[in-house]
Amino acid sequence: MDQIVQSLVGIFSTSASKELIIFIISMLPVLELRGGILAAGMLNVDMVRAFFICLVGTLAPIPVILLFIRQIFDWLKNTRFLKLVRRLEEKAKKKSKSVEKYKTFGLLIFVAIPLPGTGAWTGAMIAALLGMRFKSAMISIAAGTLTADVIMCIISYGILGFLW
Repeated sequence: MDQIVQSLVGIFSTSASKELIIFIISMLPVLELRGGILAAGMLNVDMVRAFFICLVGTLAPIPVILLFIRQIFDWLKNTRFLKLVRRLEEKAKKKSKSVEKYKTFGLLIFVAIPLPGTGAWTGAMIAALLGMRFKSAMISIAAGTLTADVIMCIISYGILGFLW
């Protein structure tokens, strides 16, 4: 992930502000706020500013995913992207078992774990495929994203090392 973030920072650094770079990286699937926090560290952006930019950037696409991913997938099934859609659906279904058991709390925990494949994008896909109510899913994803953001800031900015 570090190499991808470094490449994106290099690409955008000549034409965009540090804050915009962090925001864009935070919006991207897979990278999300984990990548945004890494980019903020590379760009020497203070933790509080990075925290809020990454939180907003990660949450920005979530309402669209929750509301429209099923329709988008149905439309894409009629194109040459059928295999990609099936793969994404299978991945989301496989990861949804833990979420399905505990519903909104399970979704919060799933999104809060800052590991690849467990983030706001995947959580939103799972919530949409499980037919969760928008408000419940959005609250769980926002709380999980907030938790992941705290964890990543602690790790990336070395607060644990400072405290110990």
